[in-house]
Amino acid sequence: MSSSFTPFNRILMGPGPSNVNPKVLQALSKPALGHLDPQFIGLMDEIKDLLRYTFKTENEATFVLSGPGSLGMEACLVNLIHPGDKVIVCVGGYFANRMTQIVEKIGGNLVTVKETWGRAIDPENLEHSLKQNPDTKVVAFVHAETSTGALSDIKTLSGIAHKYGAFVIADTVTSLGAVEVRIDEWKIDAAYSCSQKGLACVAGMSPITFSQHAVEFIKNRKIPVQSWFNDLNLLLSYWNGPGKRAYHHTAPSNQFYGLHEALLLLKEEGIENSWQRHKENSVKLILRLKELGLEPLVPENERIPNLLTIKIPHGVDELKVRTELLNKHNLEIGAGLGELAGKVWRIGLMGYNSNEKMIDYCIGAFKDVLK
Repeated sequence: MSSSFTPFNRILMGPGPSNVNPKVLQALSKPALGHLDPQFIGLMDEIKDLLRYTFKTENEATFVLSGPGSLGMEACLVNLIHPGDKVIVCVGGYFANRMTQIVEKIGGNLVTVKETWGRAIDPENLEHSLKQNPDTKVVAFVHAETSTGALSDIKTLSGIAHKYGAFVIADTVTSLGAVEVRIDEWKIDAAYSCSQKGLACVAGMSPITFSQHAVEFIKNRKIPVQSWFNDLNLLLSYWNGPGKRAYHHTAPSNQFYGLHEALLLLKEEGIENSWQRHKENSVKLILRLKELGLEPLVPENERIPNLLTIKIPHGVDELKVRTELLNKHNLEIGAGLGELAGKVWRIGLMGYNSNEKMIDYCIGAFKDVLK
């Protein structure tokens, strides 16, 4: 006979999800509300304000999609690209590759700027590509590439793209909340993220923000947005509608409670303090891993602080190590993806888990398994 499901309380130190603050878990269990309940509308407005703080933006079109970060990726691309538009995607990992697939599916004229996996995007390569393709309408890139651990300088990339009059789309899935992100200052036209990494909430929500310039372009499109669910015009009628809001979809109220609580906790800490905490704990974990003979893949000045790719030593069975970490120590870390499959482990130190207690636990577990 089946009984209620009770999972092991894993220590989640992979590329996401990360463990969730007990206050957030508590918030998730509050009574459900209808998606047009006046209380829920008030909560939506508070989430928008908290996200503006987190994204460092004044954008009115800042809200949450009811789905994972990949939904946010598709929303940004499908709203800003017409069939036939030339689009440059900077590709240095698995998730930028996903961007290219979406661009092709919606009929964009794709140009890629390729980078070695494990390295930040070289701004000179983007400039070179734009000189060759001055009619580019959109430039898209990943800030913190989850598959490789490489952090790109998107402030510089954005500046280059705007020089050529292109819209800029940034993936901040692994950076938001844990790494410096300044949407307005860096002139990012559209950005998306997720809820289960730096924001330390449960998965299934995608914070998103569009500049006023982007919103005006989308409202005046000659060809309708090629998605019903992700059409910004419809989404804004639900999130920003004056007075009575138009029904769009049944938003998951309990997940929104959790996100609201997670964003409140982040604001209480101070976003700049969170950026600093992640940076300091990353340095500590790298030093401890090096003592075990484990070296990071990414050069120090290009490294995501909250997601480290660690090279697998010669002769070590990477799957066996991950399996023993999980079975003996209840500790989950990530495997390599794409070109880095079998070559690296991915260790997340993000959100609620970015603290010295987790560093000590991770090192102790590795010591035991590697001996």
